[in-house]
Amino acid sequence: MDEPARPQGAGHLQRLLDARARFLGFLARRVGDPGTAEDVLHAAYARALERADALHDPERVVAWFYRLLRNVLADHHRREGARRRALERARSQAAPAPADERFDPGLKDAVCACVGAVLGHLAPDQAELLRRAEIEEEAVGAIAESLGISPGATAVRLTRARAALRARLVDLCGACASHGCLACQCRTAPRPDGAPEGTV
Repeated sequence: MDEPARPQGAGHLQRLLDARARFLGFLARRVGDPGTAEDVLHAAYARALERADALHDPERVVAWFYRLLRNVLADHHRREGARRRALERARSQAAPAPADERFDPGLKDAVCACVGAVLGHLAPDQAELLRRAEIEEEAVGAIAESLGISPGATAVRLTRARAALRARLVDLCGACASHGCLACQCRTAPRPDGAPEGTV
């Protein structure tokens, strides 16, 4: 009884699998990472399977696959280039403060009601910076651009302004401010405009 006929392209695919080590060496020299080389090769094999019906000459299948492999490799480099450019843009637009100086995200929600009045006791540039960044939630990059300085310098100024705010809160509000103003009941901060206490 005759053996069943092999599917069209099966023999070609076997030749490609037999040459796997050669293909990986070719890719590794160009991507510099064995894992990435494996990923690119798998993508090329998948594309070869999609186009298996176009293979007719078993003697030329390896040369054909090298051309396909170069195309897949070019696609990989384009994607990686786009990813790197996106990361570079993101890094250039964001200049975070050092980790130990980052603002506690709970401060905005937990801070006591007297903070608005306390801002009036800070230097005008610090009060304005805090108003824009914390109350109006303006991006640091946008603030930096309007001030004509770098985002990093703006972040440093903002860190100093926050420290000054904390210090004034402790001076004016007492113990509740030193504990984060959680469940604060104080309404005693004097207003800079001379309004009576308790009207913050």
